[in-house]
Amino acid sequence: MTDTLEHVAFDIETTGLDAADEVTVVGFELELGCRVFYQTGGRDTDRADVVTAVQERTETRVEVSAHDSERGLLEAVSGFVGERFRSADVLLVGYNGETWHGGFDLPFLRTRYAACDVAWPFEELPYADLLPIIRDLFNTTVDGDEVADLDAAYEILCGGAAGAVDPFDESGEAVTAFEEERFEAVILHNVADIRRTGALSRLSQRYCSKSDFQLKSLTPTIHD
Repeated sequence: MTDTLEHVAFDIETTGLDAADEVTVVGFELELGCRVFYQTGGRDTDRADVVTAVQERTETRVEVSAHDSERGLLEAVSGFVGERFRSADVLLVGYNGETWHGGFDLPFLRTRYAACDVAWPFEELPYADLLPIIRDLFNTTVDGDEVADLDAAYEILCGGAAGAVDPFDESGEAVTAFEEERFEAVILHNVADIRRTGALSRLSQRYCSKSDFQLKSLTPTIHD
């Protein structure tokens, strides 16, 4: 039941939308702060400076780890999920992460996990997407137009700061920032998005029934 599960918001950043593009950041919002993994594409950067820049611009604790490659990032995420989530009562939640009609984050992750030949990390985890709940059960109409993207839904229904300074006006800016080695900016954008997702999750729990959260299993048919 959703009221007995710890809702963990997650979000990813990528180098683009194509199947050959890579995951650059994966972030989770936890009860005591955020856990973020990022990769550098093999580039040598001052990782301590990145962590400091992120901490200085957030209102919540953020634990950050850097990895040289996408494969290293994905393996680290798998290790974290296996250690932190599988023995806990956790519901993974996303915003347009995977709906019954599509979504972005989970399909992209499946493709990249397969490309890197890394085992799927989310065995035994249930998932619920917030987009259908926000779109169908709340009024997000502004000036006659219904808007339900993450930023707009958060501003309309939650307002205020998301707990992190988002350096971007559009999510697509994260692609350019990664290319330019502005890793702290990409991480800050990811933290802002998982904080927005977490806020919308808590709002939905306050005003919607348990049956409105359409849970699905992320456990694959064949286990590695």
